[in-house]
Amino acid sequence: MKIIDFMGKRMIAAVVSILLVVGSLGTLAVKGLNFGLDFTGGTAIEVGYSNPADLEAIRGQLSGAGYESFVVVNFGSEEDVLIKLRESGNPKMAEEVLSVLRAGTTDTIEMRRVEFVGPAVGGELRDQGMIGMLAALGIMMFYVAFRFQQKFSVGAVSALAHDVIITLGVFSFFQWQFDLTVLAAVLAIIGYSLNDTIVVSDRIRENFRKVRDTLPIDIVNLSLSQTLGRTLITSITTLLVVLALFIWGGEMIHGFAQALLVGVVIGTYSSIYVSASILLALKLVPQDLVMPEKEGAEFDEIP
Repeated sequence: MKIIDFMGKRMIAAVVSILLVVGSLGTLAVKGLNFGLDFTGGTAIEVGYSNPADLEAIRGQLSGAGYESFVVVNFGSEEDVLIKLRESGNPKMAEEVLSVLRAGTTDTIEMRRVEFVGPAVGGELRDQGMIGMLAALGIMMFYVAFRFQQKFSVGAVSALAHDVIITLGVFSFFQWQFDLTVLAAVLAIIGYSLNDTIVVSDRIRENFRKVRDTLPIDIVNLSLSQTLGRTLITSITTLLVVLALFIWGGEMIHGFAQALLVGVVIGTYSSIYVSASILLALKLVPQDLVMPEKEGAEFDEIP
């Protein structure tokens, strides 16, 4: 097996990561996230058409009527349409939207459901979502510290924070809509990236205990080379599925697929470079991974 010198390029990778993280934090501070209706509040209107609805035509009708922030998707079938508008608080909005839709088609349109989400509820969802994300990172840190060692937990959580910040930064830079489906994708990215990092960390720990008279950087390179095939296969197969969702999944999960596409790529990179580089920066040595001897072990052997 060829051993690839991953850690020989760790300083270049560190500069790239720092630039991406700082750039992401900068665009988040300047532009912020383009929160969707789930977080800002708005009106959800479900209507039923007598024939399959033309979503592009509906978007054109709403845009022509002066509505700016809206989402139009099929809901269950091609005849059912869900319209989300950022405006709320107008009790006659549903009737106004229905009039606009009926003016541009000969189909029979039936009002099915109207729901209002106030800005206070949206803000509460946003705050709870962010708290949940931070809690997930904290729980992961304790788990890795318990499962491996404290230095591994620092590397793992740094890689997870790196992935989350860059994913959010991409959404902020391009002003892609950030809603509950994207938040769910970010939490999925945390799980995906951690799984990859744990596989690599497990091999590093195993090799530190097994390989003798070898520099730590060489042991890390050996471990990364041994797990590279598994990492690439997992990432490629995941990306193929997510890409299919992105292309054919429809607008309802478009943001979810977008976030996963970014997160899987960044997560694969971070599991190779970020967590392993931090282990070397923290000066991981074989003595850190020595298993404690069981009390009375010297009496276990019978002479």
